[in-house]
Amino acid sequence: MAINLELPKKFDSTVERTHLAAEHIFRPISRKYDKAEHEYPAELDELGKLANQSRAQERESDGEATSAEADGPSANGPNMRALISAREMSWGDVGLLLSIPGQGLGNAAIAAVATEEQLEKFSGVWAAMAITEPSFGSDSAAVSTTATRDGDDYLINGEKIFVTAGSRADHVVVWATIDKSAGRAAIKSFVVPMTTDGVTVARLEHKLGIKSSDTAVIRFENARVPAENLLGSPEVDTKKAFGGVMQTFDNTRPVVAAMAIGLGRAALEELRRMLEEAGREIDYDKPAASQHASVCEFIRLESDWEASWLHTLRAAWMADNKEPNSAEASMSKAKAGRTVTDITNKAVEVGATAGFSETMLLEKWARDSKILDIFEGTQQIQQLIIARRVLGKSSADLT
Repeated sequence: MAINLELPKKFDSTVERTHLAAEHIFRPISRKYDKAEHEYPAELDELGKLANQSRAQERESDGEATSAEADGPSANGPNMRALISAREMSWGDVGLLLSIPGQGLGNAAIAAVATEEQLEKFSGVWAAMAITEPSFGSDSAAVSTTATRDGDDYLINGEKIFVTAGSRADHVVVWATIDKSAGRAAIKSFVVPMTTDGVTVARLEHKLGIKSSDTAVIRFENARVPAENLLGSPEVDTKKAFGGVMQTFDNTRPVVAAMAIGLGRAALEELRRMLEEAGREIDYDKPAASQHASVCEFIRLESDWEASWLHTLRAAWMADNKEPNSAEASMSKAKAGRTVTDITNKAVEVGATAGFSETMLLEKWARDSKILDIFEGTQQIQQLIIARRVLGKSSADLT
């Protein structure tokens, strides 16, 4: 199958709607909630309701479209739509995007590995995702939180850190091991209501960026959840390892890359404006090396941005067409995460005193951008995954 780089017209309304939200809802309150860390952005309540209604309609239309395209060259469905939404809204504010009610990272985990019955059961939840623990960061296989079978339930015990929307979401998808002796093959994900006895938000973190998005530490002390809340199969398959739960990242990493692309575009637009205001013309018909150094740098950044977008398009397209995309998802995340930090830091540098002060959003964008190179797997982890795929090595062979 061949990918068409022109976005289908069915996504035009998604682009228009999400960009309007970014421009007229996010941008005006961006600085307000950057300064008021941990204060809930109530302005997003109505947007959350509208987004949930739109997603329900889009799921139906995507299902119909995918069926209609089944015999055609390719399909564009929910992964591509999520990509576009993340790109447009991150142009407004990444932290506020992560704060929209009903749109948690745990929802992507549910979409990736849930059964049809579970998709129906959890269709209306707002789910955070809890993976990282005090004893590990990017090594997801090191999960020590336990889920012990007790009759028709599981008892979950452990502590999770850096849980995005952990104090606001009504559910959390928790990664836990059901058998420590079985290694990574026994790591499963569970959908846990935040109202469950034994689930406690221990504290909220103070952060460098995306301050409008809360980041929580959550403790689980004999938190009892029904066995049917285990996502996917409860079987311990040592051959598959924990590929089931890791499929979540194949869906979410391109979305994080899209966030980086949206934020990068905002910074590029501001950088272009500053250059033109200073009388530095950007001429694409002349060799970059023959132009002013700042213009040459802008052209380099813009080309990296374009490459990031193409990587990300490919990863989402492959997911929609049921093609394995683990390497491509990591490539998109690695490229976009590195590029957005490069763009935003260069914009602060060119902006000089205005870029470093709070008179503009440039310094905020530089702070916000760093997390996009860290969460959902750091730059180093992405490169390790890519190397394994390219060289045909396992995690045991290449660490």
